[in-house]
Amino acid sequence: MRVAFVAESFLPHMNGVTGSVLQSVRHLTASGHEALVVAPGAPGARSDAQTRVLPSMPLPGYPQVRVAFGRTGTLAGILRDYQPDVVHLASPFVLGWRAVAAAASLDLPTVAVYQTDVIAYARKYGLPRATALTAAHVARLHARATLTLAPSSAALSQLDELGVDRTRLWGRGVDTERFHPGRRSDAWRQWIAPGEVIVGYVGRLAPEKQVEDLAVIAGMPGVRLVIVGDGPARARLERALPGAVFLGHLSGIELAQAVAGFDVFVHPGESETFGQTIQEAHASGVPVVATGRGGPVDLVRSSVDGWLYRPGDLDDLHDRVRDLVGDATKRQAFGTAARAGVEERTWPALVDTLHGYYLEAQQLHGAGLSTARAARVRPASIAPARPPRSWSRVVALGDSLTEGLCDTSRMPEGQYRGWADRLATLLAQRSSSTVRYANLAVRSRRVRDLLDEQLPRALELAPDLTTVLIGANDLVSHRADPDVLADRLDYAVGVLRAAGSDVLLVTPFLPARRASGLFARRFARFAERLRETATVHGAFLLDLDIDPDVGELEKWSHDKVHLSSRGHRFVSYRAAEVLGVPDVEALGALDAALHAEEDRPVSGTWLTRDALPWVWRRLRGRTAGDQITAKHTDYIELPAGGSSARTPAPQS
Repeated sequence: MRVAFVAESFLPHMNGVTGSVLQSVRHLTASGHEALVVAPGAPGARSDAQTRVLPSMPLPGYPQVRVAFGRTGTLAGILRDYQPDVVHLASPFVLGWRAVAAAASLDLPTVAVYQTDVIAYARKYGLPRATALTAAHVARLHARATLTLAPSSAALSQLDELGVDRTRLWGRGVDTERFHPGRRSDAWRQWIAPGEVIVGYVGRLAPEKQVEDLAVIAGMPGVRLVIVGDGPARARLERALPGAVFLGHLSGIELAQAVAGFDVFVHPGESETFGQTIQEAHASGVPVVATGRGGPVDLVRSSVDGWLYRPGDLDDLHDRVRDLVGDATKRQAFGTAARAGVEERTWPALVDTLHGYYLEAQQLHGAGLSTARAARVRPASIAPARPPRSWSRVVALGDSLTEGLCDTSRMPEGQYRGWADRLATLLAQRSSSTVRYANLAVRSRRVRDLLDEQLPRALELAPDLTTVLIGANDLVSHRADPDVLADRLDYAVGVLRAAGSDVLLVTPFLPARRASGLFARRFARFAERLRETATVHGAFLLDLDIDPDVGELEKWSHDKVHLSSRGHRFVSYRAAEVLGVPDVEALGALDAALHAEEDRPVSGTWLTRDALPWVWRRLRGRTAGDQITAKHTDYIELPAGGSSARTPAPQS
């Protein structure tokens, strides 16, 4: 059998997803099967005969997690060339969504492994609106898969609540040779905590892991808390747990030695779909104290090989750990039972079961059941609500078009208005409360600048509506790749949506000039991809690429590359229409009638005023945006009812 693995993460970053893929590939190939892994690339990662890495970017604030740019067409091409019998989706979410669509286009069966509780993560990070969207996305994705494998009874129940059927239980194997009681080293224990009972944790140091809960046992007399792992929360945890020993990330024999050196293993995270480190502790002959929620419920047998404590009850956690810390005989008995309980959960046995599920998926796919399933599973309970029709915090991202260049209508000398400013005013006019507005756009900016500069600031401002218009400066550049650019912008839209912001995505557009034909195909392809992005992420879309009215020369300024005031007015009202602003057509007609004046006249010819300065900047490697800052990096307040008064918003 030929199996194509599409994984959300892979080497060099080791985690539960990477480990499961590596073990599955290893034991499948040992049994005579063939495997290909498709995954986000990372520094140092290279494609080879068994691995295809895709361009990716690190998640802001969490560089260990990378988001791949691979579009559906790219994945379909890889799968078409490889010709797999089944596509294995390892913890699918972003790349997995495109992979399941690519597999469907090639009529291939898919097996989706539900390994990461991203819904709980969204909830843990305090993103209530993103939680509903995430749940809906997970349900839709697994509905499209032929078969879904869940690692625990808790995960199966969660999928059932989401309306996902065709699910099977598939746990995780454990390397019982690497993780073994014989790895216990007295020398290591003396080095770490001489004469003390060692209570250890292994895992990623991130908020969803709840490692800070271990503070209730950190000061226990005669006990040394040892933390193995790394992640974005490490610095904060080191401050919160000053007496703990932080060993950082360990792997291989070093990790096995550390786990075997523990006297008690603790697992506080409540969002685990499985809990592989619990199995590794048990294989090492170490009793476990874990929260009684999620995957640990299937792995820890209370009063046999450890304790389950009441979720959220830190006093119970303290008492369960103290019970084992104070009784060496009980620790030994629990450890012996723990080892015996995992000896049959080897990776070869688990991969044999996995192969059986591949065969079942082929049968289901052949019978057309997966298609029927995808059509009927749309659980109303988790469907995202319609986006609100009023917003109080609006942020605009983009380049000179969004900055408002050349829109001088009713503006002081040297200042510009622009479509985004006009739109914000329209939203305030139709609002019953003050609208806070920031415009982070700067002339000459490109997609990479939006990602590096504007997106982080936007996330700090926590908008409930973000407008995004960017890409024209990239698309007119030499050798521009619209698909790569679209992948990067897709990432930005996904981050904004996950942070709880509605997004108005605007496709770049060209004037109706003969020279525009040189770039028309690029703009069209970029717009096509942005339509996909809007659909996938539930964003509003203002598709100006296919609107012939925006190209009319009367809507363009003297420099032939920016909109005139009339053009900015047109875009603002089209955007308001997309957002559902009431009576927008009548408002637009009234505005045009009352303010039909043209922009201020400019001196000089196009050649001397616009073309030659542009050429001079290009020769010197400069842009018009150098040394320019955004006009509203913080919120200004636009009073309800359309008052023209603007005041800086109070800082929160």
